[in-house]
Amino acid sequence: MSIYLLYFLITLLLSILFSLAGAGAGIAAIPILHFLGIDFNLAKAVGLFVGFSTTATSTVMNIKRKVLDVKFVLPLALMLFIFAPIGAQLSRFVDKGIVKILFAIFLIISASMMMFFKRKAKTNYQKPWILVVLGIVIGLLAGLLGVGGGNMLLPTLILLGYEPKKVAVAVSFAVPLSAFTSFLSYASFVKMDWTLLLVATMGAILGGYIGNYLMHFKLSQAQIKKVIAVILYLLAIKMIF
Repeated sequence: MSIYLLYFLITLLLSILFSLAGAGAGIAAIPILHFLGIDFNLAKAVGLFVGFSTTATSTVMNIKRKVLDVKFVLPLALMLFIFAPIGAQLSRFVDKGIVKILFAIFLIISASMMMFFKRKAKTNYQKPWILVVLGIVIGLLAGLLGVGGGNMLLPTLILLGYEPKKVAVAVSFAVPLSAFTSFLSYASFVKMDWTLLLVATMGAILGGYIGNYLMHFKLSQAQIKKVIAVILYLLAIKMIF
């Protein structure tokens, strides 16, 4: 089997599974590609572009449907747009072992959120400075780890009291932008394997379509999230040990 066919199948299967849970597959694709011998920074660059290409559609749709609260999302999106590529550049100077440990911790937190976190609306909380601070901190972390940041932003904003529906729309707008700018940042210093990038993106897009189609069969999203959480826990253990 061609190694690129294997990469295609991996991103295809991951994207089908993760799209059923309404999540991006990059978080799992990055460590798996790395375990298969891909340089960690290259794996992050591929994961970021895969995440961007599979979520950009929702950004466009939210703008067309006029459900985006521009005043709410602007400080968050702007900070992510600026600081995510800075975080990506920082990965050049931070020891890869430390970044891998941070990524493993991120996997554990993401898995726990999928397993246990429940969305609950509290108040229509509005403090722009909080969004600015979160955008800076999460942007830097997301760029460093090579992820879009949605797994960090969504639960944090909801726990802080922001309305879940508004948060979901804001994150779906801001994260693809930060993922793309982070990808460009990684592409500036990583030796890019364009064939890998192409096959992984094709697998992810096709997997996303298949996953969205399967959602019509009313599969249990809660059970799927638990399966994904177990996978993320296993990947985190593998990265640590």
